[in-house]
Formats: sequence, structure tokens, C-alpha cells
Amino acid sequence: MKITDGNQITLLKNGAEYFPSLIAAIDAAAVDICIETYIFRDDATGTLIAGALVDAVRRGVAVRVLIDGVGSKDTPQVFFAAMSDAGVSLMVFRPEHRRFHFSTTRLRRNHRKIALIDGKTGFVGGLNLIDDMTDSLSEAPRYDYAVKIEGPLLTVIYHSVHQLWQWVALQNLRGKLIVEPALPVEPAPAGNHRALFVVRDNVRHRHAIEALYRQAVGRAQSSVLIVCAYFLPGRRLRRRLIEAAGRGVQVTILLQGRADHPLLQMATRALYAQLLGANITICEYQKSMLHAKVAVVDDAWATVGSSNLDPFSLFLNREANVAVFDAGFARQLRESVMAEIESGAIVCQAEDWQKRSLSARMQSWLAFGMARWVAGLFGFSKRWE
Repeated sequence: MKITDGNQITLLKNGAEYFPSLIAAIDAAAVDICIETYIFRDDATGTLIAGALVDAVRRGVAVRVLIDGVGSKDTPQVFFAAMSDAGVSLMVFRPEHRRFHFSTTRLRRNHRKIALIDGKTGFVGGLNLIDDMTDSLSEAPRYDYAVKIEGPLLTVIYHSVHQLWQWVALQNLRGKLIVEPALPVEPAPAGNHRALFVVRDNVRHRHAIEALYRQAVGRAQSSVLIVCAYFLPGRRLRRRLIEAAGRGVQVTILLQGRADHPLLQMATRALYAQLLGANITICEYQKSMLHAKVAVVDDAWATVGSSNLDPFSLFLNREANVAVFDAGFARQLRESVMAEIESGAIVCQAEDWQKRSLSARMQSWLAFGMARWVAGLFGFSKRWE
């Protein structure tokens, strides 16, 4: 995971920008398509993408799709069977064989959202292959980001995607590994963006994304802007944020106001008093469901990806982010986020949280206590608390 020069990184906001760009790349594919997604839904968007993949197979393109066994468990199997019958190579990361069972392995999911086309174009971000208008929380589209990547960084991403595909093939075939060659990728420089592809896994890179955030926040001189759907960071990152605010850095965190997982939101709100008391600005997004996982530091560094700052993303799931070291890109992302804060968020006031009812505070601390219990159960409580 090294910083790579010569890339063109294009910011894509919401499904309105992401899905047309992804489908256009699929429609132009001539050799190879690789997709990883947590959720692949049989709705209008998912059906459109599935159709584009099948059309690519009919043109002679090799298409590989990796879905997650939990994330996509509610999608009818007939949807995936139709793609497989048409020639799409489809595998499931840790399939769900039993609905009601508990194990540490069951909670270790592939949460990455990656698409690669012909060794020329890639996408990394937070958007699943699902309509962004399907949430009952609002009538506005789900708020999220992805990036389109062209240039040498694709070499690193292809290697990571191929490695995971081979690992899942080995697991699914119970030891009978079928070696499938990776597409040789040596993309020429496409722009002037310096970028880094960062993954979190359960072997060599268990703390890579958390360390990326800690390092960036620790070096911040003027501003830190974090947008996170599920925010329950470990103690080291919380300390870095508080220390940054203490040395005069403007720290702003945009979180969900309309929660799709209320228990996690309750646990997150248990941290508000500490963070607000440290002069950290917390905003809650009200316009629609916030699903983004992005950050900007000092208008010089930015990241877009799949990783939340919660125990599942930081200690269990496979995640993938792209960090971009470019002032222009960082400003573009910051301005986009600040526009959303201005039009669709409320700023939390410290005095309001201090006046909350006893029952509301008890709910938050009980939820936080449950999160601590889960952290201890999986053996990462010392890093998280």
C-alpha cells in the first residue's frame, strides 16, 4: 500500500452520478469486469446493472461478481442464478447456511464496494448495487460517495481484488483451488492525483484504515471533516480527534440523523457529551439516510471508501478506501459536504445534550455498554474502549 502518482480520481456523489458512470464503463468493456459488493439487490438499479453484465458476457467479456453472504441474503437466488446461467462467474463471500446462529466468522463480512473494467477504469466507494431511493426514512436519495479511478493505482486494486477472489474460490471449493489468472494491468498515467488504496482485512492489514485516519488527524493543522454513517471509533482515534480540537483544529463530524440502526445511533450519542465538550462540532444529517464514509483534512488529504468508523468496519469487516493527496480534490469533497450540512443537517449544541432526560441518557449508555460487551467478546476491547 504505497502512494501512487499519475492518477485521475473523479468524485461521484450519490447514485445519480455513480450508477450511470458504472454502467457506461460496463457497456464499454471489451475484456474483463470484476465487481465486489456487499449488497446486490433485485430492484430497478440492480436489475439494470445485472443486465449490463449479462450483455457484456454475450460480447465475450469475462465477468466476475463477488457478493457477501449476509449483505445479499435477502436477494432472491433466482436473480443471481439468471446471471450465472448467462455466463457471469459469481461467488458468495461466506454464504449463510443457517439463518440463526452466532459465530465470530459470521460477523466477518466483505463490505468492500469495488468495480474494475478492462484494466483501465475502477470504482471504489460506499455505494452498494441498490436503488438509493429505497429507504423508508425519507423521500430523498441516500447520501453517499464513490470515486472513479484511472491510472497506475488500478494495478494495486486489481491485485487485491484478484487475491480475494482466489481466496473465496479456495473456501467455496473446499480446498480444490482453481487458479484463474489475473488480468495483466499496467495502466499509463492518466492525471496528476497522488493516491493510496488502503484495505482492512483480518491478516496483514487489520488496522490499516484506522491508522490512516489517526495519522491524518494527528497531523491536522487547520481542519478535520469526517462524514460517517456508523460512528463508534476506538479510543485511539477518539483521543486524536480531541487532541486536534485542543490545539485549535476545527473538527467537524457529520453523522446520521435518520438512523437505520437506532441501537448503534444510541451508542454513538453516548459519546456526544465528551466530543462536544472538547469543542468538536457534531452535525446530524436530516435530509435523507446518510451512508457516506469520507473525510477531508486540511484541504490536502481526503478519503472515500466503504469503511465506517465503528467496530464492525475497524475490527471485523474487509473494507477498502482510497486516499487522495490533492488540494483540488480535497476542496471539492469538502465543499460538497459543507453544502449538504448547510442544506440538510442540524448542528448539535452541547447544552442541549446536557439537558437530555435521564431515560434518553440511560438508553445511550446501555447501548454503548452493549457495544463494549461485543468488543470484549471479539477480543478488541482494549483497542476500542
